[in-house]
Amino acid sequence: MKLIMTEDAVGHVLCHDMTQIIKGVTKDAIFRKGHVVTEEDIPVLLSIGKDHLYVWEKEEGMLHENEGAEILCSICKGEHIERSGVKEGKIDLYADCDGLFKVNIKLLNKINYLGEMMIATRHGNFPVKRGDKLAGTRIIPLIIEEEKMKQAKAIVGEEKILEVKPFILKKVGIVTTGNEVFYGRIKDEFTPVILNKLEEYSTELVEHVILNDDHEKITEAIVNLINKGADFVICTGGMSVDPDDKTPLAIKNTGAEIITYGAPVLPGAMFLLSYFNGDIPVVGLPGCVMYSKRTIFDLMLPRLMAGEKITYEEISKLGHGGLCLSCDICTFPNCGFGKGM
Repeated sequence: MKLIMTEDAVGHVLCHDMTQIIKGVTKDAIFRKGHVVTEEDIPVLLSIGKDHLYVWEKEEGMLHENEGAEILCSICKGEHIERSGVKEGKIDLYADCDGLFKVNIKLLNKINYLGEMMIATRHGNFPVKRGDKLAGTRIIPLIIEEEKMKQAKAIVGEEKILEVKPFILKKVGIVTTGNEVFYGRIKDEFTPVILNKLEEYSTELVEHVILNDDHEKITEAIVNLINKGADFVICTGGMSVDPDDKTPLAIKNTGAEIITYGAPVLPGAMFLLSYFNGDIPVVGLPGCVMYSKRTIFDLMLPRLMAGEKITYEEISKLGHGGLCLSCDICTFPNCGFGKGM
């Protein structure tokens, strides 16, 4: 930085905050670090006793914090994300639609490892609403090496660190299984829970079928629902290892690719995920989904509603953070459930 006369400061960048004190009225920064001085600012600066100013001296190969912030924002901001203006090297990012928030954690960590710049985000793979704040970005020093920002751009390449995937209208078929429900021994308490969770998304119910524990009938029902236009089939009941529980066998016999039967999540260890014809999810939900506030279904549903193809590797990593504490007052998703590092 260099010292100059205030009258000569137009177009220069302030190196520190300028505080105005008016007794009984205000004591606050009237100009912030990084502010570009204008002609109209000169009388104000003189009125607060600033005859001289420290300003940033432009050097070859160095960028002002706001210039760096624009570059940082450009490598973060993917589809369906809005941004704030730039101030003091800071830019915030917001969702421009309801959807699934995605974070490329590998790239995020690489950028933060560079130092002198930072990106702080909310957790990815969770639903967001339009207008929700997703991330805050900042260049930490007043000036930053242009080469460092080029390095950040090179790390990310053509990718983006953040994006929001809009939810897709899903035509849902529900297959409720179990002799106890089919023969009227107990009331179906499962389906209302599923319908309640689906209300948070854009869905259309194709048909709800109740069947006994006949795996051939369950297989036939799943295929029939898909033939009727269902692009998401949910099977409830019959998911344990008891001899009468035939739902996993029935799903397998449709020809669907079984991604996993079991997950490192509690509640929800007996969850089954499969894909029919490569892209139609067919899931088997264990009984805990009916009576627990939050389960693996709450972790999987947003991703399925955004049309994602979930892999076994991703599910296998859910163990860290995969234990729901069943709090008396549920604050999900504002808690640690499903948020492993």
